[in-house]
Amino acid sequence: MPDTHSSPKTSMPKQSLKPYSIALAGLSMVFLFGMIDNSILNVALPTIGSELHTSATGLQWITSAYAIAFGGLMLAVGAVSDRFGRRRVMLIGLVLLAIASSLTVIVRSSGELIAVRMLIGIAASMTTPGTMALAFRMFDENSLRIRAISIITAVGLIGLAVGPVIGGLLLSVLPWQALLLINVPVAMLAFLGIRIGIAPDGPADLHRVPIDLAGAGIGTLTIVLTLVSPTLFVEVGSRQIWPWAAGAGAVVSAAIFVMCERRSAHPLMDANLITQPLVSGGLAYKAATGLAIAGMGYTITLQLQLSWGWSPALASIGMLPQVVTLLLVGVVAEKFVDRVGIHHAAWFGSLCVLAGMVIYATLGLRAYPWTALALVLISAGLRVVGLVAGVNVMNGAPKNRTSIAAAMVDTTDEITGAISTALVGTVIAASFTGDFTGGHWSAVQTAEFNHAVALGISALTVIATILVVWAFRRTRRSQPAIHPEHADNLSGSTNNSDLSHNEIGVD
Repeated sequence: MPDTHSSPKTSMPKQSLKPYSIALAGLSMVFLFGMIDNSILNVALPTIGSELHTSATGLQWITSAYAIAFGGLMLAVGAVSDRFGRRRVMLIGLVLLAIASSLTVIVRSSGELIAVRMLIGIAASMTTPGTMALAFRMFDENSLRIRAISIITAVGLIGLAVGPVIGGLLLSVLPWQALLLINVPVAMLAFLGIRIGIAPDGPADLHRVPIDLAGAGIGTLTIVLTLVSPTLFVEVGSRQIWPWAAGAGAVVSAAIFVMCERRSAHPLMDANLITQPLVSGGLAYKAATGLAIAGMGYTITLQLQLSWGWSPALASIGMLPQVVTLLLVGVVAEKFVDRVGIHHAAWFGSLCVLAGMVIYATLGLRAYPWTALALVLISAGLRVVGLVAGVNVMNGAPKNRTSIAAAMVDTTDEITGAISTALVGTVIAASFTGDFTGGHWSAVQTAEFNHAVALGISALTVIATILVVWAFRRTRRSQPAIHPEHADNLSGSTNNSDLSHNEIGVD
């Protein structure tokens, strides 16, 4: 085989991130919205519950409405983006985001807020998954892809960290509606960066086969039912038929979806992609961290403000260990991944997350230093796993299906996040007696809350551990699979698998 390293016909000029600064800034703003929106909302939940006279289940619906709309539509929107243009769909979504977020100022009831959160979730399904897809497509080298995704996720995770701090401080002087209005300038900046910095998709970059309408519809129904059923368990309890009906419907629709995809000439999701070891393993790592961050984010906010009686401002200061960790780890994360390889980095990051969950469930409810240590470990692990988990999924996808690949990663996040919050919320709702958001808990109520949180987080830890062990076994002897349609872009090696292996440090 000829030496492609010395062949002028196959060599490509070395790329740099500098010409893509505006584009990366725009994509970073999109990812920032997804992170800061959820974290700011979490710190405002006690205030929202008090002002809107919302129960614990009402708060659950406020958080779940976004996840249901976001997670339910991502696969369908990903298919549309691959066919009609990722940039075009993202820009439309950013306009919808700004409009929906502006509606927060007229919200006067929990029902209205739930409707607004659903609109924001729809906008998020059109924007957030595209960040990874567009970033991945801008570069030909995996090393630059990792650097670009590292920058984007760093901005987003910093937003996740500082969101509670900013939110808590703003709640001291502004109404809670002002917190969600932060989405408006973020959406505007993202729109400008993407409009100026990213060219429209060319005809050759679009997926031309017909959309699998049946698969898109059934897939959306499956995800929605999966997200709704745990929320219904929180709201009406396990003695009612509706939660069980929604859960059974999710199982049935998932089975129908699999059968449809196997028979479809142009399936929405390629079974060969999902069964690829690094893809399925990466999604499992992502699911494990998604369980942790959603469950912990929900419970720590309630713990600091409702159980311990901290003010929103003080509670925001209590989240500073998360901020500091994400900033410090972000500086070394990329070098760490290069040094130890994606496989070991994902394994190490996941172990940090699991250790943080164990510490919080056993000691974090007793004293703040243990809560702070748990935040440090989970934030460090999340930063590493968040950087590497999606890269292998994107590497396994064809060039014209990157939106679907990105949607798979984000759908995993949303489903596991909703399940995590619902599981913890169900245990709390079943254990707690009296007015949840009224404040001034009795010693008995505090004990009920602590027991429920410890039980809920322990259950999440067991599930996350199973996922991490399975992902480790699934990926430990695997190398990234480069789809044939990526091969032309990965010149500079006689073996495309070897090139990807060398660039991203997989052992």
